[in-house]
Amino acid sequence: IVEMASYSVGTASVKEIDELNILYASHLAMIRAIKGLSIKPGYILIDGNMVPKDLDIPALPVVKGDNKSVSIAAASIVAKVSRDKMMVDLGQHFPGFGWEMNAGYPTSAHILALKNLGVTLHHRVSFRPVHNILYKE
Repeated sequence: IVEMASYSVGTASVKEIDELNILYASHLAMIRAIKGLSIKPGYILIDGNMVPKDLDIPALPVVKGDNKSVSIAAASIVAKVSRDKMMVDLGQHFPGFGWEMNAGYPTSAHILALKNLGVTLHHRVSFRPVHNILYKE
């Protein structure tokens, strides 16, 4: 995919996710990815049921788009591989949390590590287990 396509990966920070919520932070990352493309697209296919409100290019949301569009499927693969690489990097810099194995989703081992090792700057305060650790009485 990366040899044949023009692509860009956008991200949102932990702070942006906490402030905006996951959905709107995902939209922000999507807009950043689009702006990072070397060729400006004339039309966007989006996997999901919403178009980011700040997107200034015509777009079509496609529910389960990765099953219906080769372009969306390719973008989904690039995004997931990029996320997995970020998680491996987090796992190397912050051992003990198992980030390199959970692909961004909390596991029981990760929750236990939060309790034993504490919260890092890469944990979302809006994630209930983190919030409970930080603000427990």
